[in-house]
Amino acid sequence: MAEKQVEVVAVIKRINLVLVFCFFLGLFFGMAQQENSGAYKKRVLESTEVDILSSYYNQDGNNASVTGGIGSEALNDLASSIIVSIPLNEDDVLSVDVGISTYTSASSSNLNPFDGAHASGVLSGASRSAGGRGGDDDDEGRNIVNNGNATGSPWIASTGASRKDTWGSANVGYAHSSDDRNEIYSANASFATEYDYVSMGFGGGFTKLFNEKNTEVSLKGSVYLDTWLPQYPTELKSYVEVNGNLNAGFFTGVDILNQNGQVTNKNSLDTWRPIDGFSLIPNKKRNSYALSIAFSQILGKNTQMSIFADVVKQQGWLSNPMQRVYFADTPSFYIGTASDIPNYTSNQNSGVFMLADDLERLPDSRLKIPVGIRLNHFLNEIVSIRTYYRYYFDDWGLTAHTLNAELPIKVSDTFTLYPSYRYYTQNQIDYFAPFKTHVSTSQFYTSDFDLSTYDAQQIGFGVSYTDIFTKFKTLGFGLKSIDFKYNNYRRNTGLKANYVGIGFKFILE
Repeated sequence: MAEKQVEVVAVIKRINLVLVFCFFLGLFFGMAQQENSGAYKKRVLESTEVDILSSYYNQDGNNASVTGGIGSEALNDLASSIIVSIPLNEDDVLSVDVGISTYTSASSSNLNPFDGAHASGVLSGASRSAGGRGGDDDDEGRNIVNNGNATGSPWIASTGASRKDTWGSANVGYAHSSDDRNEIYSANASFATEYDYVSMGFGGGFTKLFNEKNTEVSLKGSVYLDTWLPQYPTELKSYVEVNGNLNAGFFTGVDILNQNGQVTNKNSLDTWRPIDGFSLIPNKKRNSYALSIAFSQILGKNTQMSIFADVVKQQGWLSNPMQRVYFADTPSFYIGTASDIPNYTSNQNSGVFMLADDLERLPDSRLKIPVGIRLNHFLNEIVSIRTYYRYYFDDWGLTAHTLNAELPIKVSDTFTLYPSYRYYTQNQIDYFAPFKTHVSTSQFYTSDFDLSTYDAQQIGFGVSYTDIFTKFKTLGFGLKSIDFKYNNYRRNTGLKANYVGIGFKFILE
């Protein structure tokens, strides 16, 4: 546990150093470009720009995927990023985007629901690793020692280390524009890390403008090479570690209850076992390949339209090893307080947890194709409307529709309001079923409600402040704009969320 805390702190320190480095890199290059400017040529980017973004997100719901489609989905996330755009010369721009996100999650905390406040025993070694993202996965062979019966509930977040995590990312991009500004070449490379995965990506693009810049066509490609550092539910990982011996490791001294609350004989066939042939994931790779094409056309002095399409191919382990599945055709077994079993699917359950039948399992390939259209129209100097529609389908049987409208209202030379509305609807994938309705003879199964049928609505409001004269200055930078955004999101499944974001744009003068 101490090693994990040191690791997270080290990641945060490294990302903070990169943030500071990017800021002063932009300052250095921007000053150098100002000092070395020669004959006039209109630049793609006049001076170094620095965007500082921060956001807070929270959600709650009753369909946690880590606990098989029921349980608390409470989550809080605090994220920040800095984007530095540097004009290397008249034609070339370098951009660096570094971000960090820290969150606490009731759902992921219950990778080990028997941890923290729910545990009645003394936890050591694998107790933390079995707990999931916040644990230490380098302790194979060490066991959880119990001096009594552990308890847990899908409705109450464990207080163990798996309840929180830190995500960090960095992206470096380069763009070159032709002398007539009708051609743009771009390339980028990225890296992201979280406790249970590492991702590396790269891509490139080409944009062509013609018809006096009234028409634009762009083509982009990207590749992401991800590697799972898989975290598993406690009972499943522990079962593998002790080769199915329910009297060893985590299971030492822990009673396993049947549906009637009776203690089972762990040496008999009438006790809990995950499905035959259960194993941890064999393939830790997950690769994504994407190709995007877009067409944009100015239809008149007040109207612009764009059409886009993407083709995304994913291969590798596309399931989430954190997510439990329960079968309708197998008996149910529990650890915890027998009196809570009748209320298991209710938030009145505070002391019993059902042992998983298996992990989520999905096909090892997926083809995703979204197509969409944007239409922006300027009604007058004060009001404009921005609309967006996207249709999505894939070979897992999912189809979805997204409709978004934003109404920018310019209330003064410096302030603009942005009310918005978004509607989203989708059907379920072929392999989804709710809690304890899958059958064990199926090849693929998930109870992740993100892959279920649902409708969602989002109402948003934003305020933008722009000062073209950059009156406020700090460290040689002038403040160009401040943007504030709030979104309220709700699904008909009961999930609800709030988002607050603020961004500052500085320009080197």
